[in-house]
Amino acid sequence: MKVSVIGTGYVGLVTGTCLAETGNEVVCVDIDQAKVDKMKNGVVPIYEPHLDVLFERNINAGRLQFSTSLEEGLDHGDIVFLALPTPEDEDGSADLKYILGVADNIGKLLTEYKVIVDKSTVPVGTSEKVREAIAKHTSIDFDVVSNPEFLREGFAVDDFLKPERIVIGTESEKAINLMKKLYQPYVRSGNPIIVMDEKSAELTKYAANSFLATKITFMNEIANFCEKVGADVDKVRIGMGTDSRIGKRFLFPGIGYGGSCFPKDVKALHKSGEDAGYKFKILDAVIETNATQKTILVPRIKNYFDNNLTGKKIAVWGLAFKPETDDIREAPALEIINELLNENVSITAFDPEAMPNVERKLGGKISFAKDMYSALENADALVICTEWSIFRTPNFEKLKSMMKDAVVFDGRNLYDIEEVSKEVTHYSSIGR
Repeated sequence: MKVSVIGTGYVGLVTGTCLAETGNEVVCVDIDQAKVDKMKNGVVPIYEPHLDVLFERNINAGRLQFSTSLEEGLDHGDIVFLALPTPEDEDGSADLKYILGVADNIGKLLTEYKVIVDKSTVPVGTSEKVREAIAKHTSIDFDVVSNPEFLREGFAVDDFLKPERIVIGTESEKAINLMKKLYQPYVRSGNPIIVMDEKSAELTKYAANSFLATKITFMNEIANFCEKVGADVDKVRIGMGTDSRIGKRFLFPGIGYGGSCFPKDVKALHKSGEDAGYKFKILDAVIETNATQKTILVPRIKNYFDNNLTGKKIAVWGLAFKPETDDIREAPALEIINELLNENVSITAFDPEAMPNVERKLGGKISFAKDMYSALENADALVICTEWSIFRTPNFEKLKSMMKDAVVFDGRNLYDIEEVSKEVTHYSSIGR
């Protein structure tokens, strides 16, 4: 099939590349000429495991092409995905200016029937707005479909190629048939293609992400309570997770959630509720608790050093909001770093992928190390913010020899308390 993807951010690039992988002819469109030129030369602009292999293979095969021309993309694709940014507006709502701007231009360029697919995470009612933006410029037949993505950063390629479910929001039989044909190669093992109306599809994505964010936040609250009463959150987590009604995933406590999806989507659903005259009391608590949780280690660090951090050197392991990505949006590490900088602390950080992004954001405010151990040199304490695999089994003898004192504040509960306590002077984790 012929497919176009408008927007080559995280969602658009994964979508276009993975659709090409099953034989579709894909054109990805972006307004950034420099970015398009790099992609034409095989340069992947984001870090996502396994994406580079598929990217190169499909470019070489001629199935994946790039352009800055919306007209070219619209002429090419029978199905046109809108994978455009929906940044958080000042009031917490999703800003639809990019999607509606492109929709407006599509209406002016449309010459034959197309299926226009909202792939971005958008509030309830966006399909109607996209339809209106296109229709005001044309009388040519088209359909608008809501097809939310459920891609986890770090696992996005696998999630696209082997989805747990595909949600298609439309009442058009013609559009349903085309979308099912497109996605059939990805559900051969029997996972469902779920068809519903557009509004329900739009809400499904927000509801799913907000529920997962709530689950994480609830577990962080339990962890904080464990510390008050002397319980062990790891034992509580295992006891809870073996209940099939609850499940084992998203029960690991830590320093809160971040990234491009959960924070923005929770706030957007909360704002959509307000706009509809409904107050999400649970989401109020989730937003407030997560904001506090991100910096929960800072008071502990200050307390350990008798509220005097001036001149201390702190090492930070992990800058991305989660492992296997270079995404630092809403990353807890940045919140912690900013608070520590306010205490006149010197910070040296290491992350396998995210350091260039943090350097662009913070400039020379902190230093960056070439590897995890170099970050520890003469450090008064180590703060762990991201659970990269390489941090899970460090050489503690080397750690102790590099640091002034082996003081560790673990925001991701990477180590067994009894074992690590034999290795370090002080160890602080979450809920244990």
